[in-house]
Parts: sequence; structure tokens; C-alpha cells
Amino acid sequence: MYKVLVVDGVAPEGLSVLQKAADIVLDIRPKLSPEELLAIIPEYDALIVRSATKVSATVLARAEKLKIIGRAGVGVDNIDVRAATARGVIVANTPGGNTIAAAEHAVAMMLALARNIPEANARMKAGIWDKKSFVGVELRNKVLGVIGIGRIGSEVAKRAQAMDMEIIAYDPYITEERARDLGVRVVPLDTLLREADFITIHIPMSKETYHLLDRAAFAKMKDGVRIINCARGGIVDEEALYEALKEGKVAGAALDVFEQEPLVESPLFALSNVVVTPHLGASTVEAQLGVAEVIAEDILVALYGGFVRNAVNVPYVRPEVLAEIGPFVGLAEKLGRFAAQLAGGRINLVETMFTGEIARHDVGLLTTAVLKGVLSVALQEAVNFVSANDVARKRGIRVSETRQEQEEDYVSLITVRVVAPEGEHTLAGTLSRGKDPRVVVIDGYRVDAVPEGHVLFIPHMDRPRIIGRVGTLIGAHDINIAAMQVGRKVIGGHAVMLLAVDSLVPDETLKEIEKVDGVMGVKMISL
Repeated sequence: MYKVLVVDGVAPEGLSVLQKAADIVLDIRPKLSPEELLAIIPEYDALIVRSATKVSATVLARAEKLKIIGRAGVGVDNIDVRAATARGVIVANTPGGNTIAAAEHAVAMMLALARNIPEANARMKAGIWDKKSFVGVELRNKVLGVIGIGRIGSEVAKRAQAMDMEIIAYDPYITEERARDLGVRVVPLDTLLREADFITIHIPMSKETYHLLDRAAFAKMKDGVRIINCARGGIVDEEALYEALKEGKVAGAALDVFEQEPLVESPLFALSNVVVTPHLGASTVEAQLGVAEVIAEDILVALYGGFVRNAVNVPYVRPEVLAEIGPFVGLAEKLGRFAAQLAGGRINLVETMFTGEIARHDVGLLTTAVLKGVLSVALQEAVNFVSANDVARKRGIRVSETRQEQEEDYVSLITVRVVAPEGEHTLAGTLSRGKDPRVVVIDGYRVDAVPEGHVLFIPHMDRPRIIGRVGTLIGAHDINIAAMQVGRKVIGGHAVMLLAVDSLVPDETLKEIEKVDGVMGVKMISL
């Protein structure tokens, strides 16, 4: 059984996949103090948080069973990712789950700022009809500077274009092709600061982006600029912003995030040209449900040993690359498991070779998948995509990876070689029809086997009556043979037999098979 702790008011309706799992115990505690979390965290295999709970190195040091932390949202600045990685704990977020909610909030803040809606609303509710004090500006024909044109920034740009705004963007990671598709002009940051009438921020908080908009940045902006920050507090220097607002350099600011949260007192709050909300960017019914559903799925995948696509502490794989190598992840892990069971002992070296079309891509994730498969057989402890490389290093296992685009027989081929004191084994696999995993070579013998379930691997002499005798012994124990493969190099020489069986073959039966004349060994492989 796995225990999953859910805090911070994550939408329970989105956790149904965990609630339905027979081996998951779900513990939902909307409010939990730091002391309470520290006291109970050793019990749990997974933790789901939003932004309120701080998962520090101290918490992680006590989280003896923890395998994954799921952030129901985008930012993970409330989680010590480095400490989690050091302990082999996956940290996953939901980068697309609240994209629309955050983009719509930024646009709403921009409109509220341009038309003085919050202040006008407050005056009317106070019984004052005042039209003259709230003359606004139109968005049409204004220049919107978007700092960070990723998922949220691009959605903001799309909506701003519908209001006839000209869009310029600063983002060192966007390609020219992507910018053309979005209809935005990419410019240096200084150019954006000089030209923009409105500036909206959509980048993560980091050492590089801390106080990106400071006194020097405000000095470069045109007079009357308006600032919108619905990304992360700390990107805007709040003291410098206050000064720029007081001086009239900045005509107004709309802020959903702050350097210190929660925040209930600030000099900014006294200014009538400042619109503030308490970090509501992702606070829609649809977004909260969506991020809960996504993170619940990732928690389940992680606990069952699968690859978590939204893990932030697994080396980043670009979406277009993941689309090419992603289908091979399962095959790579199965090849590692198969090779480790053939070796049957301590492994000193793991080599991976990628040939054909797959060799055109960064395949580091696939090498990690092979390692995960190898180590899951060799060790009793849990190994995942975060911890596999570190565990291999600490165990003294050497790892090598090579790529070669030339491949004569297959579109793409993964070859795995493991070396142990008892000997070495080499397996190769591919995807049939681009999706179905197949083992096609074992120790130089050509085969075509599906790597799943239970497989008997039997080296033998290529001569009559051996296969029949083995089949009879297995059938005598009421074990069904689902499929059979035989590989040989020359007639009458050495060969290998692969028998896919519906259940584990008992040790006594394996011993009987080893006694069959011509059989050179037998291994029970579980995949």
C-alpha cells in the first residue's frame, strides 16, 4: 500500500484516479502547519502541494519513504528541488494545467488597470458617482511588451492581438519560427523596456530574474508605462516600482504576486493606480480541477515506477525530442531488466548504443531508463528516473552511451551490453510498427520476442527433441506457453529458446529443464 498526503486545498474532485486505486491510501489535510508536516512526513510515499506548504531540506531529511512531490501548479520555488534530487525524490509540476487561467487573469488585470475598474467600483459602492476621475486608456494600437513568451505569455499575446495591440517579446529561448507563428516581434530586453506601453511578465523566478525590473530598468521605460506581474514575486523590485509610481514614470501597476506572500500591508496598497489580487492567477474552478487531475496521474505513474513526463528534476527533454524518443522509454527499461537478469549478479558496466533515426536525438533519458531497469533487478531499494544515475555512480557501475545514425536492418535500434563478473550479455530491441516493443537480438542470436510478462531463456544445442521435452516438462506443471522463439546462428550449433509463459515456473521445474540433454542453462526472466 502507498500513502499519499494532500495539503494546501488541492481540489479533491481531481484526485479520483488515486481514490479509485486499490493500493493507494489518500490522506487529505487542507491545512497543515510546518511542525505537523515534519512530524508525519515519514509515513508517506507521495506528497501533493500547492504553493503554501514549504517542502524544505529539513522536511525531506525526514521523508524516509517519499518517492515523489507533486506540485499542483507551475512554480516549485516552495520545494527544495536540489535536496529532493539528492534523495532521489521526483519533483513534478503541472506546467499546462493553469495556462489559460493565468493568461486570462493577466489580461483581466491589464484591462482593470487601463480602465481604473477597481477604484471606480470602490467609489460607486461608497455612494460616489465620479466619472471625471477615472478616464482610462484604450489597449488598441498600444505596444504590449511580453517578458517570457512561453505557454502563458503566448496565450496572453494571442488575446492581446484580438484587441489590436502590437506585441513585442523578450525571450532568449524562443526560435524565430515560433515567434513568426505567434505573430510577435522578438526584441532585446532594453528595446522592450523603451518601446512598450504595457509590460506583462511571464517568466519563472530565479537568481537571474530576481529584480529584473529594478530602478535601472524603470529608468529605461517610456513615461506612462503600465506594469502587470502575474508570474512570480521578486521579479519586480517593489521598492523601485513604488518610487516609479510616485514619480509618475509608471502610470500604473497590476500585481497578483509579491516578494513576500501572504502580504497584507505594503506602501503599494495606498496608491490608487495600483491593482492587486492575492495570487489568483490559477484560481479558477477549471484550473484547480485540471492541475489536480494531472498531478494525481503523475503520482500514480511514479509510485508504479513509470516515467513522469512533468518531472522538473529529470534532465529536461524538449517536447519535440520527447515525441521521438518517448515511445522507446519502456523498451529501454525492459532491455535493462532483461540484461540484468541474464547477468544474474553484480554488474560492473552498462553500455548503451543507439543506431538509426533515434541516434539523431539526445538519448540521455533512454540511457537512464536502461539503468533504471538494470538497477531495479539488482537492488531492493526503489530506483527511479531521478536517482538511477546517482545510484549507479555510488555502486561503482560504469555507464557509457554511443550513437550511430547508420543502421542497416532497423529504422531505430537500442543495444544494451552489461558486464558482470560471471560474464557479459548483449540485447537489442526496436519498436515494431513504431509502437510495439520487440527484443530482436540476444547475445548475437536473432529473435523476435515481446518483452513482457514471464520469459524462460534457455541456451541449448540445435538438435531434435529438446524443445518438445522442455515443453512437456512445463506443461506437466499446468503452466501455459503463450509464445516461443528460437534463435540460432548455424544448423546444429548453439541456439537460444525463449518461452513466454503465463506464470512463474517453479524452481524444481527449472532444475528438471537443466537436466535435459542438450540444454546448456535456464533463466527465469520477469519483465
